[in-house]
Amino acid sequence: MRTKKNPEKKQPASKETIRKRVFAILLLVAIFSVVIVLSFLICKPMLEMAENPADFRAYMHDKKPWSIIMFMICMFLQVVAAVIPGGPFEVAAGYAFGTVLGSIIADVAMTVGSLFVFLMVRKFGMRFVELFVSKDKLDQVKFLKYSPKRDLITFILFLIPGTPKDIITYFIGFTDMKLPVWIAITFIGRFPAIFLSAIGGSALNNGNYIRLFIIGALIIVTFLVGSICYYFWHMKHAAAAKEEAKANEDAEAE
Repeated sequence: MRTKKNPEKKQPASKETIRKRVFAILLLVAIFSVVIVLSFLICKPMLEMAENPADFRAYMHDKKPWSIIMFMICMFLQVVAAVIPGGPFEVAAGYAFGTVLGSIIADVAMTVGSLFVFLMVRKFGMRFVELFVSKDKLDQVKFLKYSPKRDLITFILFLIPGTPKDIITYFIGFTDMKLPVWIAITFIGRFPAIFLSAIGGSALNNGNYIRLFIIGALIIVTFLVGSICYYFWHMKHAAAAKEEAKANEDAEAE
């Protein structure tokens, strides 16, 4: 007669493990609180100030270098919060600091924000992601995980306007992408769109409304084309990734 084996009792978490979990939760709450507070204290007033371009540029010019630091904090928060639109800040960068300097400031700040998100996701996983991005949105770019050309596809998606770069930023932390590769992708990939927006901001400052109209039209067209291309590309690669994931699960089951 067979005797039933008693299932192994789950060992209670040690005090050290509990301390680490509590610390992680408190740290996540602190990060979320800081992002929200800074968004209201710095980003919201700056966006309101941008409604009067002349005053905005004068303020940015008179308050250097602190204005540059504040502006970079806003761009950083825009990436982390993933709900604040980045386009107005990119145009404002060109208006306030000129095309070249404005593009560099915006790109560096957004790269630092992307790096921060990458490291936080690596450290805390979904606990950090769910503070700012829903799981449903994250699933939209899940196809990148199973793509053999993931790094190249990610770079192309960052080059194309209209793609969900902030969502991709949160997802990449779950992959095995190397940190230097991620930094290169986000810095180089974002730059063309940032530079184009900064040109528009600089044209607004100089009163070159013909150039502003052309740049604005170009941004809108590339955004629409990029959004359409991404939609079809996403449908194609998502289906292929789903099949590959199912095949991997079947292979593991055998």
